[in-house]
Amino acid sequence: MELNKKQAYLIQWLIGMGDLIVVNLVFFVTLYITPEFFVQPIFYKIREVVLLLNFCYLFSLSFAPLQLHESVIFIEKIAQRSFLLITIHLLLFITCLLFLNLGDSLATFLVIYYVASVLIFTTWRIMVRVLLKFYRRKGHNSKKVVIVGAGKNGLDLFQVMKNDLAYGFDVAGFFDDNVSLRYSLPNYLGMTHEVEDYVSEHEVDEIYCTLPGTQDAKILRMMNFAEKNMIRFYIVPELYRNVKKSLVLEMIESIPLLTVRNEPLQFAYNRALKRSFDIVFSFLVLITLFPVLYIIIGICIKLSSRGPVLFKQVRTGMYGQDFYCYKFRTMKVNAEADLLQAVKDDPRKTKVGDFLRRTNLDEFPQFINVLFGDMSVVGPRPHMLKHTELYSFLIDKYMIRHLVKPGVTGWAQVTGYRGETKTLEQMEGRVKRDVWYLENWSFFLDLKIIVLTVVNMFKGEKNAY
Repeated sequence: MELNKKQAYLIQWLIGMGDLIVVNLVFFVTLYITPEFFVQPIFYKIREVVLLLNFCYLFSLSFAPLQLHESVIFIEKIAQRSFLLITIHLLLFITCLLFLNLGDSLATFLVIYYVASVLIFTTWRIMVRVLLKFYRRKGHNSKKVVIVGAGKNGLDLFQVMKNDLAYGFDVAGFFDDNVSLRYSLPNYLGMTHEVEDYVSEHEVDEIYCTLPGTQDAKILRMMNFAEKNMIRFYIVPELYRNVKKSLVLEMIESIPLLTVRNEPLQFAYNRALKRSFDIVFSFLVLITLFPVLYIIIGICIKLSSRGPVLFKQVRTGMYGQDFYCYKFRTMKVNAEADLLQAVKDDPRKTKVGDFLRRTNLDEFPQFINVLFGDMSVVGPRPHMLKHTELYSFLIDKYMIRHLVKPGVTGWAQVTGYRGETKTLEQMEGRVKRDVWYLENWSFFLDLKIIVLTVVNMFKGEKNAY
């Protein structure tokens, strides 16, 4: 066990040193490729600048700690944290350069250095994570663990740990007071009162307890033993048996609270970042692409049928508030627009409207909604009031999708749930993806969805009608 801990610390240390090497390497390469006119002031104080560069990086780690060595971390999170770390690092570095009276004269160099750092540093960290997972799959850098309780939660936990060796878990076996399980479990080690003796005789790094709350005396005994012997102790909540989702622990003084979902957009920083992006992105679209599209598409719509160029419809927004959603009109003016969604070969559609729907071009006026704050660039698609009224009764988690602003595009739309929903199962699939989005939001996830949307616009979608 001592060897495993030393190996884990060594890996963290090597990753940290690798980070420093990458930061310095990018700095000097950028310094070399940038025209001398833009970097000449650095050479007069090169020692101070390099010292500040490394100090600012080390200080920025307190805001975005190293997590590559953890058992479970996803690529998107690695990219997000790398971006955050480099951004904080550069802001600190610029502040220090201003005190050296260098900041104003190095703007070009700093922009190049920032872009290069984000790209190269993110790539480096993703490569390190991939290599670490490969190393763990070979049986190295693993933690020896035991599971106490062989009920459904315990078996689920065992399956997750064994499914991917890259997580770094080496499960020694189970402890459970039902001795008949010794013949059905992958590795039955004994009854719960034998945990302490086994752990004392073997190298165990972590104990995972899945016993029900009715056995709190046993849980408390093992937890005290683990703390005295400096072994990490984890409890799988009994509630997980029925609530198969991520639970978030919060505290009111010393009282723990479990909330049923993580919502990144509850944090003011994330909301500000998303809203800032919405304003900038929608403004750029509205002053560049939209005027041209409005003239061309507007003429086509007017020639195809009588009626306005823009179609507006009341839809359900954030927290269930209604708002007018704008689109390019794709149908003949009809009395059923607020009652019936478009279907394949819908006779109400015009030929121009059919093309606009297939290419997503009909959604462009919604950037007006984004700029006004009713919508976001990315989020769950806003539904007609009739759909909200109907599906809020049929689907338990339907209204959860309204905890964030509706979007011009969304996770459900780029994963196969765009267009008509013919069955309840299709709507449940869409809602499931909408809820997943609000629980797993990140700035990089939004960028990914936007890229996939653009790709689908050029590819065309069979469900877009």
